[in-house]
Amino acid sequence: MARKGNANMACSQSENGCIASFSLFSEKAVQELLHSPLQGSDDHLIEFSETLRTVAKTLRRVAEGKASAQAEAAEWKRKFELERARNLKLENRGKSCLEFHPDLDDMRTNNPTNQPALCNETNEKSERCSRNGICSHEVLRDGNPDSDSHSKMIRKASFKLSWCCKGEQSDQQKHDIVSFERGNITTAERSSKQISLKWESSPQTVLILTKPNSVPVQILCAEMIRWLRQQQKLHIYVEPRVRVELMMESSYFNFVETWKDGKEISALHTKVDLVLTLGGDGTVLWAASMFKGPVPPIVPFSLGSLGFMTPFYSEHYKECLESILKGPISITLRHRLQCHVVRDAAKNEYETEEPTLVLNEVTIDRGISSYLTNLECYCDNSFVTCVQGDGLILSTTSGSTAYSLAAGGSMVHPQVPGILFTPICPHSLSFRPLIMPEHVTLRVQVPFNSRSPAWVSFDGKDRKQLAPGDALVCSMAPWPVPTACLVDSTNDFLRSIHEGLHWNLRKTQSFDGPRES
Repeated sequence: MARKGNANMACSQSENGCIASFSLFSEKAVQELLHSPLQGSDDHLIEFSETLRTVAKTLRRVAEGKASAQAEAAEWKRKFELERARNLKLENRGKSCLEFHPDLDDMRTNNPTNQPALCNETNEKSERCSRNGICSHEVLRDGNPDSDSHSKMIRKASFKLSWCCKGEQSDQQKHDIVSFERGNITTAERSSKQISLKWESSPQTVLILTKPNSVPVQILCAEMIRWLRQQQKLHIYVEPRVRVELMMESSYFNFVETWKDGKEISALHTKVDLVLTLGGDGTVLWAASMFKGPVPPIVPFSLGSLGFMTPFYSEHYKECLESILKGPISITLRHRLQCHVVRDAAKNEYETEEPTLVLNEVTIDRGISSYLTNLECYCDNSFVTCVQGDGLILSTTSGSTAYSLAAGGSMVHPQVPGILFTPICPHSLSFRPLIMPEHVTLRVQVPFNSRSPAWVSFDGKDRKQLAPGDALVCSMAPWPVPTACLVDSTNDFLRSIHEGLHWNLRKTQSFDGPRES
């Protein structure tokens, strides 16, 4: 009974008295006291149990307060990074005239009065490109940049995007929706209209990514490379594994280029005009994961078991590629999620792990634990809910037909901007999936009173553990994944759910049945 008396003394005044002395108990100790056998009258036992529950509630409020403070700090960090990026962009705009005119110093020395006019001319040209079109061009240099004798100038293919509604081209310029910076597609605001890409200069470099361990894919890849080289005169990049396979087949493929390390992979978007994928949806996910920033247009050929994002048939690759290289083509801008893992041990919100981009979904689940997950969810610092169940799925609209659909989420057109919030087997019948707007920042935290850690995976890979106090912060990434359409984004989406899911497939009702009189 001594243990009961001490607890009553600690919390005898009120719940505020419990707040002053709650540090005497950890939640684990509270749970042990709640479940341990006690000696004494029933009234004393009830009083003691209520006192411990009050302490447990106080501990939970403290944990929720910390989670709210961390969410607020994450939002301030995001605003700070946006402001810093905006300031850097303004500084680079001032320096652009020096980069564009290497002999500007001589001109400034000879005629300093012409300097403002020259910079203004350059800025006006840049603004004209951004204002009218959404145009893309970037000059590339192959070889050693310090060597002028062996360098060769290559101009990356330029293109222009236009938005169409109900088959008619929109007259409104969409520079506020999609802008281009040095030939890279980025989205500030999203649009659900049909998007058309028109080449302003012919593509010169193609990257081919293939599904591994498939003999038909290897045969098609070799045949496609021969045709692209001989008929289209294109430069071709492949993965190191594929180049080894090609060289084992024939020394003819010596012209095929590849990369050696991650640094060269990160620079691929400055060299590649078009990406061809030979495989299923998994190959498209692999292609998107290679580009941490801007992504060139992707042409996905169906050679796998799933085909929600692969509308092109490999049997007709020559006709398809001739049409695509000639243009214009319809594209779908598939948005990605940018995910940060914030550890509880971090000294501040800036000590986050390297961000991960996902095209389908990020999943937080209970892993091998037999306990339900306990996840606290916030949307722009507003508390959403506490997830108790098998886990939670944060999905893009492109991933709405993947894991989110299997967990009861809705199918959403991939061009619709949004983030799907889908629980996995929730411990509540009223917990229904949500669709959040694309501009929000979602934060999912494992509370300190969670019985077990959680596990997070990104597009089914890179599985990481989230200990109590750790959090996952997700927002829409600025770099979408443009994929070419066989017809247009709506036609391809409806065809994929009809053929891939047999959506609403049933026998037609007999016409010779009873009729209304």
